[in-house]
Amino acid sequence: MASYIFFLHDTLTDTPMTQDEIMAMIKEYTAWTEQMQAEGRYLGGNKLKDEPGRQLTPGDGEALVHDGPFAETKELLGGYMMVKADNYNEAVKLAATCPHAKYGRIEVREIDELD
Repeated sequence: MASYIFFLHDTLTDTPMTQDEIMAMIKEYTAWTEQMQAEGRYLGGNKLKDEPGRQLTPGDGEALVHDGPFAETKELLGGYMMVKADNYNEAVKLAATCPHAKYGRIEVREIDELD
């Protein structure tokens, strides 16, 4: 089986979620993660802090550090999950079952395992 990473993109909104909505969402993610663990597919993952982070770009002999990334569409990378799947098609099918598919965009990428 190959390893895949799901980048979980979120769209920023001005409408805050209620505590009940947050708890219901957490239960969905927890149930999905437990199912992936039971199937031996789950490799790990984390939610990222809501702050935009930093970007490094090549500079004149040293890396330049910038605040960001700042997206035009108010979208941010909210987290990631790593799973095992037989191929890209199966990885995409797994991503479609992830609760995040209801809340944001999922980018599926195969991990190129380096020895």
